[in-house]
Amino acid sequence: MLVLLLTGCAGGGAEGASDAKPSGGVPSTTAAAAPETPLSSAPLATPAPGAAGHAEAEVLEAYRLMAAEYEKAYRAASAEGTNLGRYMMPAASGEVEKDLARMAGQGAAMRGELVHDPEVTALAATAQPPTATVRDCVDASGWQTLDTTTGWRIPRSDDRLSRYVATARMELTPGGRWKATAYTVDEKRSC
Repeated sequence: MLVLLLTGCAGGGAEGASDAKPSGGVPSTTAAAAPETPLSSAPLATPAPGAAGHAEAEVLEAYRLMAAEYEKAYRAASAEGTNLGRYMMPAASGEVEKDLARMAGQGAAMRGELVHDPEVTALAATAQPPTATVRDCVDASGWQTLDTTTGWRIPRSDDRLSRYVATARMELTPGGRWKATAYTVDEKRSC
């Protein structure tokens, strides 16, 4: 049943994303995925010993939901109208917001879609608080930077790879929700 739930959630994303000049609003394609993900609306239980597979699935689901909000923010070059705070601790979301402010100041936003292949590489389900590390091989070949003043695509620099590693450190909060305490993207490290 869990496989069916995760398969059903994988259909969300950036369908219908266009290269048109942004209107200033946040695209609704990513926001529509939230109602289809029941794990995002209910607190997640603290994993019991021996329930590592269940905890791993919860970590991956929280990571996927965070990644969807991350993409939504970068499409608008703003965290406004996103739920980044629901899936990221303040320090992690603050770093994203700094980058978004830099992009907005340069008149840039993102279009297209990122393809994720995350895996839990470490899980301390019995630690207090429980923690996990997610390593994601991100395919950004369909993810383009757009100049919001002209509507033109900005070419990718030669030193940025189209497939790179992103790493999230996750923690189970007292409210029972997995959140990223740190999120790093290494566009110079291939996967």
